[in-house]
Amino acid sequence: MNIKDTTLYKLLIALIVLVSTFALFGGIMEPDSALYASIAKNMVLRNDWVNIYVRGLDWLDKPHLTFWLAAASFKIFGINAFAYKLPSFLAGLLGAWYLYKLAKSIYSEKTGLISALILLSSLHILISTFDVRAEVYITTFTLAAIYHYYKAHQSSFWHIVLGSFFSACAIMIKGIFVLIPVFGGFIIYWLLTKQFKQLLKLKWWLAIVLIFIFIIPELYTLYVQFDLHPEKLVFGKTGISGIKFFFWDSQFGRFFNNGPIKGKGDISFFLHTTLWAFLPWSILFYTAVVNLFKKKNRRNLPPESIMIWTSAAITFLLFSLSKFQLPHYILIILPQFAIITALYLQKLESKSLKVFFTIQNVLAVLITLILSLVAIAFGFKNNYLAITILVVVLIASFMVFKGIKTETILARSTIISASLMLFLSIFFYPSVLKYESGMEAGNWLKANYPQAKASVLMYPDAYSFDFYASGDPKYFWDYEELDKFKGDENLVIYAPETELPKLKKDYSATVLKSFEYYHITKLTPKFINAKTRPQLLEHFYLVKLH
Repeated sequence: MNIKDTTLYKLLIALIVLVSTFALFGGIMEPDSALYASIAKNMVLRNDWVNIYVRGLDWLDKPHLTFWLAAASFKIFGINAFAYKLPSFLAGLLGAWYLYKLAKSIYSEKTGLISALILLSSLHILISTFDVRAEVYITTFTLAAIYHYYKAHQSSFWHIVLGSFFSACAIMIKGIFVLIPVFGGFIIYWLLTKQFKQLLKLKWWLAIVLIFIFIIPELYTLYVQFDLHPEKLVFGKTGISGIKFFFWDSQFGRFFNNGPIKGKGDISFFLHTTLWAFLPWSILFYTAVVNLFKKKNRRNLPPESIMIWTSAAITFLLFSLSKFQLPHYILIILPQFAIITALYLQKLESKSLKVFFTIQNVLAVLITLILSLVAIAFGFKNNYLAITILVVVLIASFMVFKGIKTETILARSTIISASLMLFLSIFFYPSVLKYESGMEAGNWLKANYPQAKASVLMYPDAYSFDFYASGDPKYFWDYEELDKFKGDENLVIYAPETELPKLKKDYSATVLKSFEYYHITKLTPKFINAKTRPQLLEHFYLVKLH
């Protein structure tokens, strides 16, 4: 195919963006996505944008901006899954644009386009279009801050303002630690290039001041909800300061594992996470990193490259040393990974080009084979149609894009990512989401009992039911509380199977509908295999009391 390489990359970016839009029309996944969506829903229903509630109780964990963005979208498009996913999707596109701008400014337009293409077609970015959390926002806002501060480094006051604004947005999504990937690369770059005076320049100290001004809305809301009310019970304690949690416990408390939210760290966790999260580019990326350790390979690169590498390195190291680790954290530094990979990919020639041409082709075939096996094992509707589409797309990519060259590697790998996205959007996730019982129950209840007062009994994590059921479902944590409402003829209870015998015996409960449940964000071979799946399923019920 004879197309100018930059035109080809633009067309491939358009393709991956187009197929990614299909994910906007799917359901919302538990736990985190459904939790965040239900928080934003309650903001709109209560018309309260200051206090965060979960299950009717005060909630202190994430800052507000994720929920404000979703709630604003609900105001415009209504309370639905599309409206929840849209702001994150648009933020992801903005992030790809900033990645293009940054790489173009430091290197070239071609590097910018390849970097954006690699980012948009990487596996974890694609998955994040379905399972919308906070990390896409953080990725975009930190990247935008880096770009504007890079421009401010050259001059321009307004880039300082914009850089600080986006830094503040990132902080109001996740917390103060996001300043590490933003400023860490600059500081190390200045030290290594002996630009010590930069550390004393007024504009960088002004940037810090502006950040704190821009996060005032977050500090105010935390102060109003928690610091003004030390009597509130949070994390099993009273006297909890929301501002202290925001600046310390939510960040350093997790890192040192001495805060209220704890985890178990593994120093190699993000090494193997990157291997799958950055597919189909991860092998290229790891080789590119090794390549950078040789001085001769760094000789012709702009000195600002140090800023890219060190920003990624210190953040990766911080994540790896932390005791609280989740796979989606790696999203925050995938843009830097994309630039490193793009630079290396353009340098491939002769023998090394042939090696990676073969590796990427093998990956394309393996991905197609694995997805085909999943389609057969899962047994979802039209699985053979799914396999046919996968195989046809693979063959077409090999027939249309020929020759051992960089463009062929990029085109074939991107088209396989697009094929994966189609598979997930049209076949896989629609089948898997049938086992998210809260969503199924909430939708069924709205359709069949529109006047019902939805409630949840003795189950803490019914986040998708919270979102999909009408109104703000009431939680019952004991039967004494339930007794106060048992005379309400419109009350419908969402309950786990463990509570069904008591409901039938003591309350003459009638089962309206049963639902099968599986924690769908933790897929296992046993669940994917239709023959062994029933062993893993839990059961939930919608019941009416008499």
